[in-house]
Amino acid sequence: MAEDNLWTSGLSSGLALILNDENKKDISLKNRLISSYDDLGRQSLERTLEHIFDLPYKSIDPISTALSTTLVRSIIKQYFLKYHPNMCVCTGSRDGFSVTGKGLRTGIAIEESSICGDLRITKPPFLLESLTIFSSVRANACVWKGKWMYEVILVTAGIQQLGWATLSCPFTDRMGVGDAEDSYAFDGKRERKWNEKDEGYGQPWVVGDVIGCCIDLDEDRILFYRNGISLGVAFGSVRKMGPGKGYFPAISLSHGEKCDLNFGSRPFKYPIAGFFPLQGPPSANALASWLLQCLLRLMEVQRMENSEFTSVGKLGRLKRFVSLEDIFHPVALAICEEFFGILELDVGSMEYIAWGPLLSFLMEVYGLQAPHDHRSLDKVLDLFLKFRSSSMLFQQVIGALSCGCRTASLVLTDSPYSGSYSYLALACHLLRREELMVLWWKSSEFEFMFEGFLSRKSPNKHDLQFMIPSVWRPNSYEDVSHESSMMLTTTALSGAISKIEEKHRDLCHLVIQFIPPVTPRQLPGSVFRTFLHNLLLKNRGADRSTPSPGVLSNPVLVSMYTVILHFLSEGFPLGDICGWPMGCRGDGKTDVGFLHRGGLQSFPIGLFLKNDPHRVDISRLGGSFSHLSKTQAIHDQEVEVISWEEGCVDNEESRVTHSTRQKPCCCSSYEIDFTNIYSDPIRVSSKGSRGHNTPIPERSAHVAAECSAGSLNDEISDKPSSSDHSHSQFEYRPVQHMRTVTGDSSFSSATLREEELLDAMLLLYHMGVSPDFKQASYYMSHQTQSMALLEETDKQIREGACIEQQKRLKEARNIYREEVIDCVRHSTWYRISLLSRWKQRGMYAGCMWTVQLLLVLSKEDPLFSFVPEFYVESLVDCFHVLRKSDPPFVPSSRFIKQGLTSFVTFVVTHFNDPRISSADLRDLLLQSISVLVQYKEFLTAFEINEAATCIMPKALLSAFDNRSWIPVTNILLRLCKGSGFGSSKHGESSSSTLIFQRLFRDVCVKDEELFAAFLNRLFNTLSWTMTEFSVSIREMHEKSQVSEFQQRKCGVIFDLSCNLARILEFYTHEIPQAFLLGTDMNLRRLTELVVFILNQMNSATDSDFFELSIRRHGCSLEKVNRGLILAPLVGILVNLLDASVATEQIEQNDVAGVFASMDCPDAVLCGLQCMLEYNWVGFSKGNVHCAKLRQLEEFSSLLIKQMGSRESERAGAGKELDSDDETCCICYICEADVHFVPCLHKSCFGCITRHLLNCQRCFFCNATVIEVVRDIERSA
Repeated sequence: MAEDNLWTSGLSSGLALILNDENKKDISLKNRLISSYDDLGRQSLERTLEHIFDLPYKSIDPISTALSTTLVRSIIKQYFLKYHPNMCVCTGSRDGFSVTGKGLRTGIAIEESSICGDLRITKPPFLLESLTIFSSVRANACVWKGKWMYEVILVTAGIQQLGWATLSCPFTDRMGVGDAEDSYAFDGKRERKWNEKDEGYGQPWVVGDVIGCCIDLDEDRILFYRNGISLGVAFGSVRKMGPGKGYFPAISLSHGEKCDLNFGSRPFKYPIAGFFPLQGPPSANALASWLLQCLLRLMEVQRMENSEFTSVGKLGRLKRFVSLEDIFHPVALAICEEFFGILELDVGSMEYIAWGPLLSFLMEVYGLQAPHDHRSLDKVLDLFLKFRSSSMLFQQVIGALSCGCRTASLVLTDSPYSGSYSYLALACHLLRREELMVLWWKSSEFEFMFEGFLSRKSPNKHDLQFMIPSVWRPNSYEDVSHESSMMLTTTALSGAISKIEEKHRDLCHLVIQFIPPVTPRQLPGSVFRTFLHNLLLKNRGADRSTPSPGVLSNPVLVSMYTVILHFLSEGFPLGDICGWPMGCRGDGKTDVGFLHRGGLQSFPIGLFLKNDPHRVDISRLGGSFSHLSKTQAIHDQEVEVISWEEGCVDNEESRVTHSTRQKPCCCSSYEIDFTNIYSDPIRVSSKGSRGHNTPIPERSAHVAAECSAGSLNDEISDKPSSSDHSHSQFEYRPVQHMRTVTGDSSFSSATLREEELLDAMLLLYHMGVSPDFKQASYYMSHQTQSMALLEETDKQIREGACIEQQKRLKEARNIYREEVIDCVRHSTWYRISLLSRWKQRGMYAGCMWTVQLLLVLSKEDPLFSFVPEFYVESLVDCFHVLRKSDPPFVPSSRFIKQGLTSFVTFVVTHFNDPRISSADLRDLLLQSISVLVQYKEFLTAFEINEAATCIMPKALLSAFDNRSWIPVTNILLRLCKGSGFGSSKHGESSSSTLIFQRLFRDVCVKDEELFAAFLNRLFNTLSWTMTEFSVSIREMHEKSQVSEFQQRKCGVIFDLSCNLARILEFYTHEIPQAFLLGTDMNLRRLTELVVFILNQMNSATDSDFFELSIRRHGCSLEKVNRGLILAPLVGILVNLLDASVATEQIEQNDVAGVFASMDCPDAVLCGLQCMLEYNWVGFSKGNVHCAKLRQLEEFSSLLIKQMGSRESERAGAGKELDSDDETCCICYICEADVHFVPCLHKSCFGCITRHLLNCQRCFFCNATVIEVVRDIERSA
């Protein structure tokens, strides 16, 4: 009943109320109808027919017989040419145009003899793809006079040179269109025009753009248009040619590039006034267009007859001599018979008519925006489908709709029914007819057209200027007035995107429920699965930094990802998919989305063990599939499904699932029956058992937009969702005549399952969505940098400067401001297109599901190695996208705690997992930890996580190697924060984590071997970073200039050195016995390192130059200065001195003695003096640093005394040491008291011990050292 009301309201408004810009046309229609009434208000049959066929008043003689199809056809034949003689005459002169070669008989074609390289026609008539580095070709049409054009639809948007060339233009593997005289081209990838040499021109193009290539030989110029907008005159003074020797359409494509040429076989997308197509419209087009217009007027009359709002319609309905129903059928049938008769006589005209007048007719009948006129269109379809040739016609219509989706642009003023919406809406309605769906499926271009329907143009900088004309950013005093305008703009664009995504889902839903007419019969989803697999197979290289040639643009992958995400998160709220068992709740209510279902979960491990074509090149956690299949013994005949209870991988105290009282962030408080809880949380089902591998449900409810527990943080405003309801305005209409099959267990293996869609969704995210988020991250980061530079420039302008400097600053400011505005536009676009509220909710649930699956699989050793790497990569990327999303999905305090504690468990247990063969992947997990521990809210999640406290401390020390030392350093620095000299500034000590500091201390004390290895790598790394820093500073000082790259490099190395020094300071505070007890090797290495760093700090002759070298854009001198590296050195010395006093009763190494033994006493004393003289005011709170500096001053005095004593001793024993042949040949200080086996070379024990820490070969002869033997006599 509700549906009937909707249909009535959709029809009663009439076409006049559907489109505002058609008011004038409706007024003229009413006037025409009024003029056809007689004095008594009656409308005769003759006058009605005159209106329908656009004939003059009283031109049809009185009709005395009954109205029939034959009579109407005779009227058409009798009066068409009489009153429309110009319709059959070709408009426009074809003078100055000729076709050469085979085209004399077949029309315009590609001149095969002109092809250079390897060009393939991938789809008739002119969809071309280059299979070599550079391919060129020209058509067989020549122009030498007049104004001509052709269009190019960009299927890819790389390097293409489009234009015109003469026969004298040579094509080679390096030269193409525009590279020779009398050859002209435009390339939007490089924004250049080409005629022997190149110049800047035009705008950057994107996939789906329509480029109009125009040549005006009346005024000797060439122009190019992008989507109907002129790019200006590209070339003037084009040389005139004689007949047959003029200009040919020509293109050059780089490897993998594709474009679709239209010389006029189809109507132009953007015809340019005054320019003629190279191929004129077919002769049947005029009559066919007129017939369709007649049919449209008939439909309009019927609309007005049924209208409840017009008195004219009511009057005509009451006093008509002949009822409209009696008129409609014979007139409509006669028009259709004439129309299809024309097409059968001229089959070649079918493409042009279908893409042009027929498509326009269908769009006008159905309506460009909701509410659509479903009933009128159904009447038209019922009429058309009676004719045999309608199948060819509708095949062309479906292709035209697909192409329209590829080329449609979002227009702000048309929102929310903008972009590809109107094409998608019409396509969805057509494809509800079984015969049309079968027709589409049988087409050889089914997948190509499906990809077209899923296409959505990605706007570039110029497009965004029109889509988002007013830009506002927070804290901007210039753009305050633009705030409301930008809010309205983003709301409108969000609505448009939501409508398009809704139609994508409708179309995919139709394909999923389609059952192809094949034997043996298939279940719903088989066609969709095949398309999905082929889509993934085709785009295997899309995730690379440089995608493989021929891969699709990201929007197709993003659209498919969005469809699947909605299906899995929001469920299937529409349609009745027969043959698929529903996933029902215990209370019998409709199921929720798969990702939010909770309870007992399962996954078919066969997805990992099958070597499907689209997976053959996908890396697995343990390596390649071929390698694993040979080395790992897993038989998929034994195990089919792995099952687990949701939340079983989390601690019971912190567990948040759909069955707990507190729900995950992605779900609200709806109740689910979880009474059927299994005792074993992880189960493996044998083959043949059904398990809980649920197929896609028939119907499911929406998941509410907000979380159940608590309200959002006051500091973060939860903006309303930009996504619409997933239901379309009129719901789904029942699929007409769609075949159904009853469920049968024999088809279970062929059923498209939700777990399979989840697997595909993660791969689509990895290949298509993740690159978009990386782009969004770039623009957000660049926006922050540009805003900092803009603020700095404003500050310099306010401070005042000379006129010339003020001029330069204002120019720079304009540049920075334009960059900020551009970044704001791009960031806004990515936010509204990728991060609507329901998408964030689905992504969060997807992260929960995936991380629990990975943790469960990690307990199955051989199986874990077969998991594709993209599972982990997509999980980590999606997690951080949500964490940084703007507006935020939830406050950071709840983000991990309320659903994703298992993510912390996963990253800490696998960042150093040897089963993960990819070092890059392990680094990704390590970097995630590095990022998360920087935030107090997330650090708390690590402190309460059992896996983090048990595994992470030891694993981090083990992972500190040549590859991963930077992220490990950042993590250790954060966890050790707050205990160093000067680190209490700004309250840093309050955010220190005493839990992990204690854990690190305990691990190092218990595992001395691990700590010794870590300490050795720490010494080596800090020594290397300071050496690199010293070299970079010296190079810049010698050149007396600081380049941006060198400055950035110095700043990074300096930061790393400071961080490493802080970690060393932490360990001297927590474990001083490692330096004070036992051999003095660690203390001596520490001393050498401290002296080396101090020497580097003091060697910089120009203090200002040093500060400039380490300063970066946006950083003040307060944040970057020498104190950052000097402070931890002070802390190291004070820590050792404090520990020495505390352990006086124990025999220990002499700190002052080791410092005094250095062979550079002046450098040591100079360095200590530098630390004492540094201005530490403001470096830490209170006067804490004063006491420590007094300790350092006392140590310096003690050192001076010991150095004097040692100098006296050396002077007395100098001659004896010089003549002693047993001095160590490495340090030349100590006595050589050990020899090496087997080479018998000698050195002191300290030198060889340190050398063997990093290399097991002899220092002198490179022989492998088996043993170090101490000379007992010399040692004594």
